[in-house]
Amino acid sequence: MSLFQYGPKDELVSRNEREFIEESLREGLRVDGRAVFDYRALRITFGKEHGQVQIQLGRTRIYVVTTCKVIEPLPDRGTEGFFTFAVDFSPIASPKFEAGRKTAEGIELGRIIERGLRESRAIDTEALCIVAGEKVWSIRLDVHVMDDNGNLVDACSIAAITALYHFRRPDITIGETVTVHSITEKPPVPLSIHHMPLCVTFAIFQDGDVAIVDPNWKEERVMEGRITLILNIHKELCGVQKAGGVPLSPEAILKMAKIAMVKVKELTHILQVALKEDEQKRKEERKERGSTGGTTKSAIADDSLMVAGIGAQAGFENDTMMFYDGNASVAVQEDTIARYLPPSMPSERFKEFEEFADTLKKSAKGTSGGLGESDDSDESDEEEEEEGADMLVDEFA
Repeated sequence: MSLFQYGPKDELVSRNEREFIEESLREGLRVDGRAVFDYRALRITFGKEHGQVQIQLGRTRIYVVTTCKVIEPLPDRGTEGFFTFAVDFSPIASPKFEAGRKTAEGIELGRIIERGLRESRAIDTEALCIVAGEKVWSIRLDVHVMDDNGNLVDACSIAAITALYHFRRPDITIGETVTVHSITEKPPVPLSIHHMPLCVTFAIFQDGDVAIVDPNWKEERVMEGRITLILNIHKELCGVQKAGGVPLSPEAILKMAKIAMVKVKELTHILQVALKEDEQKRKEERKERGSTGGTTKSAIADDSLMVAGIGAQAGFENDTMMFYDGNASVAVQEDTIARYLPPSMPSERFKEFEEFADTLKKSAKGTSGGLGESDDSDESDEEEEEEGADMLVDEFA
């Protein structure tokens, strides 16, 4: 049995919902409107510092922070640096997570992601060596699960590899002593990464006859098993994870591997475009900062948000308030206003607050106009009501 809990024992999904999901899958449909091999929309947001990345896959939200420090190497591996990976499950992400307590799901998730990066030799640990036998770089990846709406494995995999590509370590000068330069003295240096391994997870139904990509949380609680394939754009299989569940034939696994190759190609294209756009933005900001002698806004500003629907149907509105694009690998930009809305505030709800604020303004003007005359106190009351209405809109904008 897998460490992941799924099946009819889960009380969060009723029997009617479970039967409806299973019946829909028999007809090749999913409850959220996607086809069986479609991903949810992907958001990539880069932070002010290199290595800070937030990934949103549907409503599953992952935040990654990458840090580094200089330490001594192991005695038997004096020319290899360190790479550590830690996953933190916030209780606000899901009721099944507890603060400060590791779950079986968390341990398995961490091992899958770390295996895909370490055992596939994606990171060149020898390039992290500073002085053989004395000093090496230690790279630490802290993955924070902020919201669990299904398929944490793929979301964490995308977030981890994106953060590593985005990260820059300080430059160094080796002389009699090792000097670590700040970013103002020398530009930081990217990590040496050989390839981009990505996880593609399939949920298994109906004794292995039906498999779907990127299951949401309800599909995870109904599925009979799961399998995660780790591949790169070169069609190299970097790892397979299947712990329990229904058995699968070699033919079924090969079919899933071919589908996963297509998905990895689409995901890799989206990540490369997002990284390239962010790096170009930072170069322009550095150039502007150098010419003006001042500071500019950080790279997390407006256009650093990239949105894309992967392998999705055209014209379908997903659960993150955006439309899928008919061409799966083409990025779709959000509305400017929608970027400033908090995640818990849908656009329809925001319009209600705008209308309510407008009503307050009109009532304030109508009251003062109906009196025929207005003294100083009336004018001050009117101004306070209008200011209160503006503050109400600003609060949610």
